[in-house]
Amino acid sequence: MADSTTTRREDAGVATLPHAGRRLSLLGYGACALAGTLWGTGFYFGRLALDEMSVESMVLYRFLFACIGMAPVAIAHRPRLTFREWRILLISAFFGIPVQFLIQFHGLALTTVSHAALMVGSMPVLLAVAAALFAGERLDIIGWLALVASTIGAALIVLGGHHVSTQQGGPTLEGDLLVVISLCSALAWVLLNKKLMVTHGPPVVSSYTVLAGTVMLIIWVLGPWMLNPITSHKSPGLPWSHISITAWVALIIGGLACTAATTLLWNWGIHHVPASRAGVFLNIEPALGSYLGVRMLGEHLGPLAWVGGALILGSAIVLTTRGHDPAPAVLLD
Repeated sequence: MADSTTTRREDAGVATLPHAGRRLSLLGYGACALAGTLWGTGFYFGRLALDEMSVESMVLYRFLFACIGMAPVAIAHRPRLTFREWRILLISAFFGIPVQFLIQFHGLALTTVSHAALMVGSMPVLLAVAAALFAGERLDIIGWLALVASTIGAALIVLGGHHVSTQQGGPTLEGDLLVVISLCSALAWVLLNKKLMVTHGPPVVSSYTVLAGTVMLIIWVLGPWMLNPITSHKSPGLPWSHISITAWVALIIGGLACTAATTLLWNWGIHHVPASRAGVFLNIEPALGSYLGVRMLGEHLGPLAWVGGALILGSAIVLTTRGHDPAPAVLLD
């Protein structure tokens, strides 16, 4: 009788495993989808804040608010990194935060939200190329065709905006190219984070990367101001008293929702589902970002930009929906 009961319990336990796996997969896809949606609003809120301050001030304020959101996570998950892993994390933080975001938002200051968002749509394709170059994965003929189509799409977006002057508030060649350059820095961030998450959980990697990157931002942005007494160059400090409520709200949302929450959601999501499948949710960002630029800020996308955006998004969808990789094991929770 005992053996029979034990057998039934074991069978029941085995039967629940597929259900639990499906539930984790659904939650993982949901986390990636929510992260993509929140990322899609990042350029919009960034533009609202940029109307009242410099790029450096806006990015620093955004990450200071992100640190407020990350602090409880960092306290609850103490790092146990080796010296080599700390070095990787610091390099990741450097490329992923000060380098990526300062270049990206300097680009946004020179172009439109809709153009910048569409350029970000090339990120899944860049990830596929990086995987082929650095992770030993191979692109088949369809993958290479998708890469070529995405490159053509980015070129069309750039060509559709190079003739507009910055003073008119339209897209520019310089702005679009800076956004693309920032994506290359983001690739280093993604690949190094992925390396760290082989042995450490997403909360540790996410929180301490954001905290370390924010310290670098403080030194980068406030360093010249703190050296004012011993240098002849006078650098202004952070703006404070003349910032509107709208800009403060944009900064808070950008820090807590578009940075802290998205980083945690995305890293947790790809920890439970194949990254090749989750990558399709990155396409929410350019789609929603360009929509907000057109509908909320009154921007205009020319015919070349629409065609280019369709090529980029279509290529990314092809690359991220054709994989049949098995779901990865959950290393740490």
